[in-house]
Amino acid sequence: MDNYHDRRVRKSKIALKNALMSLLQQKNLQQITVMEIVQTADVNRGTFYKHYQYKEELLEEMVDDIIVDLIDSYRNPYQKGENISVDNLNVSAIKIFDHVENHADFYTIIAKSNALVGLQNQICRQLTDLMKEVVQQYQEPEGIDLNLLASYQAYAIWGLIIEWINQNFKYSAAYMSNQLLTILQLTRYS
Repeated sequence: MDNYHDRRVRKSKIALKNALMSLLQQKNLQQITVMEIVQTADVNRGTFYKHYQYKEELLEEMVDDIIVDLIDSYRNPYQKGENISVDNLNVSAIKIFDHVENHADFYTIIAKSNALVGLQNQICRQLTDLMKEVVQQYQEPEGIDLNLLASYQAYAIWGLIIEWINQNFKYSAAYMSNQLLTILQLTRYS
């Protein structure tokens, strides 16, 4: 019975998050009502209020889920405990573009609308923190502040993601990973 209940809760939350995402493609969060969310999700208001007090709480959980997945995607190549560098990194190890592709609607809303103002900064801060983890593994290059280096790399990756979104995901995630790897290799030796 407990497993059944857990599945129902997950299913309801997924439906509510998908409904909110669908509505955010049409209008800003402030314009969306709880009634619209539950109607789109095909659940009752009681189900919504069983899990969330406000629509902002639903959005926050949805964003948190996506950020956790972003972190996991970024850390994927480093999980085997190996020291990864540009020299031994391969395209299949870069998972960040797979993550963006899997959450294309979310990232498109962030990049192309004012529906989720402030989330671009939150994503960039998270990317910067992830970059700091990586650059701290290396000896500080003379004259380069590691915080500035991490920020530079984070915003460069975010720029690639934004350009990919603006081109309506014209390229595959593998192509974008290959481009990032090529850029990293070029800039490493220039």
